[in-house]
Amino acid sequence: MADQLTGRILIIDDSEHNRYLLTRQLERRGHSIATASHGRQGLEYAQREPFDVILLDLMMPEMDGFTVLDQLKRNPQTHHIPVIVISAINEIDDVVRCIEAGAEDYLTKPFNQTLLYAKINACLERKRLRDSEQAYLNAIRYELELGRRTQADFLPTSLPHLTGWEITAAFVPAREVAGDFYDAFLLPDQRLVCFLGDVCDKGVGAALFMALTRSLLRAFIEQAATNGTDPLRAVAMTNEYIARHHRANRTFSTIFCIMFEPQSDLARYVNAGHPEPLIIRADGSVSHLITTGPAVGWIADARFTIETTTLRAGDILFAYTDGVTEARTRNGEMFGEGRLLSTITTAYKQTLRLDVIQQAVMMYTGQPQPVDDLTMLAVCRCRTD
Repeated sequence: MADQLTGRILIIDDSEHNRYLLTRQLERRGHSIATASHGRQGLEYAQREPFDVILLDLMMPEMDGFTVLDQLKRNPQTHHIPVIVISAINEIDDVVRCIEAGAEDYLTKPFNQTLLYAKINACLERKRLRDSEQAYLNAIRYELELGRRTQADFLPTSLPHLTGWEITAAFVPAREVAGDFYDAFLLPDQRLVCFLGDVCDKGVGAALFMALTRSLLRAFIEQAATNGTDPLRAVAMTNEYIARHHRANRTFSTIFCIMFEPQSDLARYVNAGHPEPLIIRADGSVSHLITTGPAVGWIADARFTIETTTLRAGDILFAYTDGVTEARTRNGEMFGEGRLLSTITTAYKQTLRLDVIQQAVMMYTGQPQPVDDLTMLAVCRCRTD
């Protein structure tokens, strides 16, 4: 025999006799009982105190059971409480109406004691299961929120300020935790380093891999600068570490890393399998920064070449993850580079408004949240005139 469950039960019935009878029977089973003589009073009790089950009469003055049930199910505080409708045998059509409106079960008058206990026990079991599931979901939400906060610590809290330069970034995760990352910082000799990456997966696994990749890349860049070697070699060093020690995960990341000489027009970069960043020239022409090696973490001993470009007054570097161009409408049409370039033209007002691009992408998809992480990084070389 199953263990007898006990709970807090609210009886809403205008019949004093029914309230007395039900209270006496249920208290013998160890339940805690509260009673209400009409619907309005029952609603007030349900909103004020926690209950495990509600026994609800249909025919009552002031507010009938249909109205009470409707308001209970509309209220987020009470919609999860199981409701057992109390009815006369000739009210079976009304019972069906209540079941369709969300009632858990029904009892007919006069009450059969065995059925009464069985129905309440069944409701309590379902309520306990629902409460356990809700507690589990709340724990998961808490862990994800903690993960989101922790991951946020891996992203820069502020971007470098350089006279004659403007650096902006936008980061819109598709879930609580993301696989995209970016950074921008100054080396001790005042060279500016920016990088942006995208882990191939989504969710918690991608977020953990993102934290590893971003931390390794930043650490190797700073180490190389301190040792007097080329900071862009950090991409290859990150690849070697991951490919040798984490290859079993079969996870990789595309990375674009660029280093500027702020006192000149020169910039050097590595593009490890990343969507080709754009340089929008002051004259309106567009250059692509080509791929110079494979994605990071996939192939040990991979070769990454370093390419050069320039960023002159009025030019803009725009790097992004594929969540921008591969954002899709409901029928599968991609945003694409053509729309991106058109939007950039609209978004350029002395500097590049990344919020305008983000809004254009979201309006195009018609979705409240992106399906894939959406990350952008812009470096503008300000005009001197």
